[in-house]
Amino acid sequence: MPPLAPAFARPSPVQTTRLLPLGAMLLASSVGALAQQVNEAEVKTLKQVTIIEKAEEAQGKDSLRATTTSIGKGKQELRDIPQSITVLTEKLIDDRNLDDFKEVLRTTGGISFLAGETGEEDVRLRGFSLTQSGDVYVDGMRDSMIYERDTFNNDRIEVLKGSASMLFGRGSTGGVVNQVSKTPSLMTSHEVNVTVGTGNERQVTGDFNFQTDENAALRLNLMNNEADNYGAKVGKSGAAVGYRWGIGTQDEFLVSLYHLEYNNRAVYGLPWLTSGGEIQTILDSKNYYGLASDYNRGSANYATASHTHRFDDRAELKTTLRHGLYYRDLWASALRFTTTPASASVVNDNTSISRTQKGRIAYSTITNLQSDYSDTVTWLGFKHQIITGVDLSNEDALRNNNYAGGNATGTLSTTLVGTPNDGEFRTDTRGDAPMNKFNARNIGVYLQDTMELTPELKLVGGLRNDQFTASYYTTAGGSNNRNDSLWSPRLGAIYQPNDWSSYYTSYGTSYNVSGDTYQYAVGSPTSRSANTPPEKSRNIEVGGKFDLFDKKLMLTSSLFFSEKYNERNTDPDSAATQELLSGKRHTAGLDINIAGRITPAWEAYLSWTWIPNAKIIDAVYTTNANTPQAGDRPGLTPVHSGSLWSTYKIDSQIRVGAGLNYRSRQTPLTNKNLNAKEFTTLDLMAEYTINEMTSLKFNINNVTDERYADGLYSSFYTAGAARSAQLTLKLQF
Repeated sequence: MPPLAPAFARPSPVQTTRLLPLGAMLLASSVGALAQQVNEAEVKTLKQVTIIEKAEEAQGKDSLRATTTSIGKGKQELRDIPQSITVLTEKLIDDRNLDDFKEVLRTTGGISFLAGETGEEDVRLRGFSLTQSGDVYVDGMRDSMIYERDTFNNDRIEVLKGSASMLFGRGSTGGVVNQVSKTPSLMTSHEVNVTVGTGNERQVTGDFNFQTDENAALRLNLMNNEADNYGAKVGKSGAAVGYRWGIGTQDEFLVSLYHLEYNNRAVYGLPWLTSGGEIQTILDSKNYYGLASDYNRGSANYATASHTHRFDDRAELKTTLRHGLYYRDLWASALRFTTTPASASVVNDNTSISRTQKGRIAYSTITNLQSDYSDTVTWLGFKHQIITGVDLSNEDALRNNNYAGGNATGTLSTTLVGTPNDGEFRTDTRGDAPMNKFNARNIGVYLQDTMELTPELKLVGGLRNDQFTASYYTTAGGSNNRNDSLWSPRLGAIYQPNDWSSYYTSYGTSYNVSGDTYQYAVGSPTSRSANTPPEKSRNIEVGGKFDLFDKKLMLTSSLFFSEKYNERNTDPDSAATQELLSGKRHTAGLDINIAGRITPAWEAYLSWTWIPNAKIIDAVYTTNANTPQAGDRPGLTPVHSGSLWSTYKIDSQIRVGAGLNYRSRQTPLTNKNLNAKEFTTLDLMAEYTINEMTSLKFNINNVTDERYADGLYSSFYTAGAARSAQLTLKLQF
C-alpha cells in the first residue's frame, strides 16, 4: 500500500491542501497516526466519498433534477431556500435542443413575452417585467440586457420567482434568472455535438475538459451556428475558456474568458388581424418578409476572476471580479398590411405588406465586484447559517433607440404575402449615430441569518441596503441625475420534519429605480419621471418541497401573492403618460415544479403556473376605452402557462421523449379588448445510443405546426417558431 501521509496531511500555513473538503472532513487524527492506523475498510470508505462528490457535480448533466443552487448566494440546498425556484438542467437543455436563452425560458411556467417596439423583446414573469429591470444574471452577477444570449456555456439556468432585492438589489417584482456557467472539473472528458436541421441549420458545439494537475483543470467550450432559416438568417459563434486551480483546497482560483458574437437577420414581427376580439395570426410563421439588408448584430465579451478561501472552521469567502464589453446594432423592418384587409378570408398571395425601418444601437461597459462570506456559528445556544457580502457595480452606456434613417415617412418598399424573402436590399447611409450617455453605480451590502430553533424549524431573516447613483446626458444637451438609498428585507420560516420534505413561508420586497431601463431620463432635463422615486413591490409565498421516489424526483409547490404597490405609470408595465407613483397591481396564484426520475427508465419535468387572480387595483390612465383601467386584468398575464417534458428509456440503446408547451389566452399591454388565443405545441425526441461514445438524437419541434403569437405588442406580434426538425450526432471521449 502506498504511503497515505502526504495525501491526508493537514496543511501548515504555507502549504496548499490537496484534499477535497469532503475528504478533509473525515480526518480525525494527525498524519502520522492516520498513516499507521488506516485499514482497507477506511480506504474503501474514502474512495466511496470521492465518487459521491463527483456524482453530485454531474447531476445536471445526467438528470432533469437538481438538488442545489447558487442563486441564493453561495451553494445551498433547494429545500433550504424559502422561495419558488425552477432549475433547468443541462440535460433538459440538451434533450430539447434549447440553444437560445429565450427558448429555455419558454419551458418555465409564468413566462410571457412583450414584442418590443424596437425589436428587443421583454420577458415577463408572473406578469411583471423581467428583462427591462435587468434581472438576468451570470453566476450571480448582473448581465447586460442588450445582447442575445446562447446556452452553449450554460451548466444550468435557475429561475427564482418572486421579490429578490435582499439578494440582488434593484430589480423586478417577478423574479430573477441566473445563468450558471460551465466550470473546469477534475476529470478529462470531451463532448462534441454536430446538428443539422430544417432551414439549412448547421451547428457544432464542443465541450473539452482537461485535468491538468491533481487539483487543476482547464475547460474550453466552443459553438458555431449557421442557418438560412427561410430568410431569417442565423449566424452565431462563441468561445468560453476557464482555468481552475486549487480545486477543493483551502484557496481555489478561477479565471475565465467569454466571447459571443452574432450577425442575424432580424425578425421584427408580423401584423395581425382581429375578429370578435381575437387576434388572428394568419401569416405563415416560417416566412420572412423583411429586407435582405436587415440585421441584428451584437457581441458580449467579458473576463472573470474569482478566489474562494475556505477557513479551517468551514467558513468560506468568495470574491469575484468581472469586466465586460457588450454591443448591439439592430436595423430591421416593421411590417404592416399596406391596406388593412377586411377579414382573414380575403388575405391571399397578392395582399400587400409595407416595410418601415426600425433601428437602435447600444454599447455597455460593465464592471462588477462582489465578495460573499458564509459561515455556520452557534450563538446563544442556537445554530446560525450566516451569509453576508458586498457588491459593487459600474456601467457606462451609450444608447440610441431610434436610429432608423429612411425618408420622411420612414416607409420602404412593399412586398406581397406570396413573395416572402424577396431579396430587396437597402443601402445604409445613416452615418454615425448620435448617442445618449448613461452611467450607473451601485454599492450593495447584505446580511442574512438562518437560525435553527430546532433541528426541524428554521427562521430566516435578511436585510440589504443599496446606494444607487445614475447620470444621464442626452444628445439634445439635457442631463439628469438620480440618487437612491433603499432597504430590502427578507423574512421566512422553514419546517423540515424529515429529510424528504420541507415547508416554508416567506416575505420579500423589491424595488425598481428610474434608472433601470435607460429610458426615464433621456429626454428633457425637467423630465418628471427622472425624479420619480423607485417603485416598490412585495411578495408573500407559502410552499413545500418534497424529495420523492427515494429522492430521485423533486416536487415543489407554492402559493404566491406579488404586488407592486406604488407603480410608476410610465414604467414598461403600462402605456400611460403620467409620471406618478399612483399605480397598484397584483398577481396571485400557484406554482408547481416536478423534476427527476419516476422509475429508473422514466424521467419527467413539469413547470406550471396558475394565476387566477391578477388585477390592476389603482391607476391613473388615459380615458381610452381600450386601455386597461382599475379592476382589469393586466396584459401579458395568462391564467395558465407551463411546460412538460418526459423521457423513457426503452432499452439500453433507445430513449424517447415528448413535451408540451402551453399558454392560455392573454391580452396585449395596451388593449384589454383583444386576446391572443391559447396554444399548445408538441415536441418529440428519439435517441439511439450506438456505443458508449456515440449517439444519435432526432428532434421535431412544434410537430403540428401550430401558428400562434409568442410575443404581443399593441399592433403586431412575434410568431412562434414553425415546425422544425434536427438530427444531432454526439461524440463523447
